[in-house]
Amino acid sequence: MPNNSNSSSDDMALPATFRKLVCSKLTQHFRDAVSIQTLPMLKPGPQDVLVRNRFTGINASDINKTAGRYNPADKPPFDIGFESVGEVVGVGSEVKHVKVGQGVCFMQNGTFSEYQVLPAKLAIPVPSVQPEHLGLLVSGMTADLSLRECGKIKEGETVLVTAAAGGTGQFAVQYAKQAGCHVIGTCSSDSKAEFLKSLGCDRPINYKTEDLGQVLKKEYPGGVDVVYECVGGDMFHTCLRSLAPRGRLIIIGFVSGYKESQIAAPTIKPNELMGLLAKSTSITGFFLFAFANQWQESFARQAALFAKGAVKVGVDLGKNSEKGAFKGVDGIMDALDYMYSGKSQGKLVVEVNEPLPSPGL
Repeated sequence: MPNNSNSSSDDMALPATFRKLVCSKLTQHFRDAVSIQTLPMLKPGPQDVLVRNRFTGINASDINKTAGRYNPADKPPFDIGFESVGEVVGVGSEVKHVKVGQGVCFMQNGTFSEYQVLPAKLAIPVPSVQPEHLGLLVSGMTADLSLRECGKIKEGETVLVTAAAGGTGQFAVQYAKQAGCHVIGTCSSDSKAEFLKSLGCDRPINYKTEDLGQVLKKEYPGGVDVVYECVGGDMFHTCLRSLAPRGRLIIIGFVSGYKESQIAAPTIKPNELMGLLAKSTSITGFFLFAFANQWQESFARQAALFAKGAVKVGVDLGKNSEKGAFKGVDGIMDALDYMYSGKSQGKLVVEVNEPLPSPGL
């Protein structure tokens, strides 16, 4: 528990209680898994900060967390949510690098909450509290680090990104283009295809209207060098069969199987295994938390690109949702449903808290 007697005298006036979403039951059905708690306001320990979460990021893997797939030791109730951007509203007595009122972003379990205490060392100062900074965390770092460490992409190569208009896919498209690659991106609508074109994607493919396997066979007979694969299922097998000699397929996830009671991971067929051998191709998994020692460098690299307009961050606060923009802790459940409906485009974000009033008002 945070220490209640070591916070700075500069702390803002805060409400007596706050709300957060917790996992109260292990299941991949998110609405059944979660409940809202109202708790007494927190105070930071001497090396902590208290953050008023303004925006939190939604990830397909949130349901893996509520299903208990990441950590067998997770026993309900436990905190959920991976990333946030907000304002520091309380600082510990030993904290020097951030002040009350400073905008910060961070990755720390428990961001599906109105307020959160975290170690000050995890708080990354940002010039403004805007949802675009969330994109550079889980989604952006996944693309940045996996393409470097696993894909080992090189200028002139062909890179295929699945779910390319999604939270992480949008960054994979841009970072592959910046590396001098020809980029193919799959998506599920014409509007998403237009979004991909705006990011520089050379060949968007709407798999609802075009057969991905046939397009790749006809237009890329030599195969693709790197696949950034997020979907699983039939998409995985099509991508695997389409690899060029010495090609690399990076498994980012298999979102098509996350909602099953037993996660539906793709399996390699005997003829595909022989293809791997014959073409000296490879399949590599990527899990962001295995690369924690590179997070700071990756975020800084991306933030510099974003600051000079060299990377675009598409943000979706529910623009195609029948319920409107996602707001408050309650909106997180609607946002997850929206993500799995296939309607989201870019980084999916929930506005947890309204903006703070301007000083003097």
